Amino acid sequence: MTLKLGVPSKGRLMEKTFEWFAARGVSLSRTGEAREYAGAVDGVEGVELVLLSASEIPRELAAGRIHLGVTGSDLVREDLADWSAQVAELAPMGFGHADLIVAVPKAWVDVETLDDLDAVASAFRAQHGFRLRIATKYHRLVRDYLRAHGVADYQLVDSQGATEGTVKNLTAEAIADITSTGETLRANHLKILRDAPVHCSQATLFAARGADWGQVAAPMAKLAQRLGITLPQEMSLQDS
Repeated sequence: MTLKLGVPSKGRLMEKTFEWFAARGVSLSRTGEAREYAGAVDGVEGVELVLLSASEIPRELAAGRIHLGVTGSDLVREDLADWSAQVAELAPMGFGHADLIVAVPKAWVDVETLDDLDAVASAFRAQHGFRLRIATKYHRLVRDYLRAHGVADYQLVDSQGATEGTVKNLTAEAIADITSTGETLRANHLKILRDAPVHCSQATLFAARGADWGQVAAPMAKLAQRLGITLPQEMSLQDS
């Protein structure tokens, strides 16, 4: 049995992941045709590279179909209920940084904080007869965040396209979305609330708590030594 390592299959996340492992003496590479999601691992025996989309990796970790996976910490927290019971965070990787933030129209000159947003949301419902709409792809994270900060009179509306455009298109009054530079928000006349972000995301190496670790303890121990990471107890079992 081989230890399965899931890595983003394309783009900058894949390239930076390959560089991160290479800097620690483990070479990852794509093999086959450009459209073929196959790969190879050199430097540690018994490790298989599985190329997946970043959004698929949390699900595959939760199902135990891969032992390790690299993806955004935002995706794991959004996609997996009680995420820390399903996966272990082994190593923040120092790239893929982005903040999940709440933003409102710049024209809302009196709205700078979540307390302001809560007041506006109450007034909005009284005036319009329905709750203020916040467009987002991150329902779990945003709902928990707003609840923790006492914001009540709102509804989350799903956004699978360009979230920043929903306010201009009149399908939402505010948004919660990932941003790294804020340029797109400014281009759409939106401003970020001053409170701490919903989540500060980065690419992270995760391990599946529910995977079968008994047969892959040896390659996992060697890989952990190369990467300089500490394993949770269930992943440091001896080969059976």
